[in-house]
Amino acid sequence: MAERIPTPHNRGKKGDFADTVLMPGDPLRAKFIAGTYLENAELVTDVRNMLGYTGFWKGRRVSVMGGGMGMPSIGIYSHELFNFYDVKRIIRIGSTGSISERCHLMDLVIAEGACTNSNWMEMYRLGGTFAPIADWELLSRAAAVAKEQGTPVVVGNVLSEDQFYNDDPDYNKAWMKMGVLCLEMETAALYCEAARCGKQALSVLTVSDEILTGKQLSSKERETGFRKMMELALELA
Repeated sequence: MAERIPTPHNRGKKGDFADTVLMPGDPLRAKFIAGTYLENAELVTDVRNMLGYTGFWKGRRVSVMGGGMGMPSIGIYSHELFNFYDVKRIIRIGSTGSISERCHLMDLVIAEGACTNSNWMEMYRLGGTFAPIADWELLSRAAAVAKEQGTPVVVGNVLSEDQFYNDDPDYNKAWMKMGVLCLEMETAALYCEAARCGKQALSVLTVSDEILTGKQLSSKERETGFRKMMELALELA
């Protein structure tokens, strides 16, 4: 009789994932990280081409798996890793669009908190507004490691949006006035899932677009050019 897998979205078995999972949105970025940085990396899941690998970084067992685009996608994968695979922490390593003069192309942003325009938190029936925030241990370690590496980072609030395309040219102005650094689509759901499951989460982001200037990276640069972010996240594993 075949061994039962825990979820329909992941063919990995119990024990296939390390305590720490690095989670880029793009599964090809997960493949790049596994092939570039991990020793003895093994493919543990490829359901729906959402590639996941487990290997070793400086003797420490670590996994990397794609999380997809948007809060529903990362919500599913993070929930399953936390609840069915006993993963203790997920570090999102993704791209982000800057709406702040403090953040420029290829800068690193550590998401201290995540605002959102999504109804994601309605399912928790909290009766109020929940503030999704990073795990302090991971956040403080990330800031310390970045300083040791000589990697400048900006720490602050991000906005996790449901939409990628927006017809309102003035939409970002209100968030800019509140000091929000950048736009992305996943962190709020990840932080909520970690809080709900009693686990740890952190988002380390690389600026791929400057909304204020129109500057942007190519898709290939997004896939393979985020080495500072990748190496910072690996040191946290």
